[in-house]
Amino acid sequence: MASSNFYLLSVLLIMIASGARATDPTPLQDFCVVDKDSPVRVNGLPCKDVKDVKVDDFFLAADLDKPRDTTMRKVKSNVTLINVMKLAGLNTLGISMARIDYAPQGQNPPHTHPRATEILTVLEGSLYVGFVTSNPDNKFFRKLLNKGDVFVFPQGLIHFQFNPSHDKPAVAIAALSSQNPGAITISNAVFGSKPPIADDVLAKAFQVDKKVVDWLQAQFWEDNHN
Repeated sequence: MASSNFYLLSVLLIMIASGARATDPTPLQDFCVVDKDSPVRVNGLPCKDVKDVKVDDFFLAADLDKPRDTTMRKVKSNVTLINVMKLAGLNTLGISMARIDYAPQGQNPPHTHPRATEILTVLEGSLYVGFVTSNPDNKFFRKLLNKGDVFVFPQGLIHFQFNPSHDKPAVAIAALSSQNPGAITISNAVFGSKPPIADDVLAKAFQVDKKVVDWLQAQFWEDNHN
């Protein structure tokens, strides 16, 4: 009997823990518009009093129908993220989105979203996309997408998009399962950290000469988000 109770308790704890790992918690009210003036600091953002909520808290004139400038970035892409910091009504709703513009041969370089799964839809052009699974397999899933195609990048896995065309731009819209998905661009994080990671560490990790690491760390690692 005792072992049976222990088993049931173990199953219950696993179920609770699994629910706790959800990307964003389930809302406990209809909405929780961000109160930008609140001094309160929580895991998330505090709510505005319901009586002070207005329709424009759920609206943003984002001009997502207009192309973005991709010429100013070395990777030739531009990510326009609409998250809770730009649209207060997203708070606690567990969703955000982005428009991504790619110049010919442009890419959204390998990166991860620590708090969100991403579903991407190609609106114009074609994209070569892929993601890599976690250790020890590091299996590479890749696909060439065309206009109207949809692809999913699982939460936390390294992924990328690349426009293979030499003369045509591409555009995609992405939805992400968090109000604040976060983004870690691998090259920026590894070689552009502040302060820099010791070149001895990186030389050993990448099995290259320290001079190669020093050269990479000396490059300008820019962000393609706005």
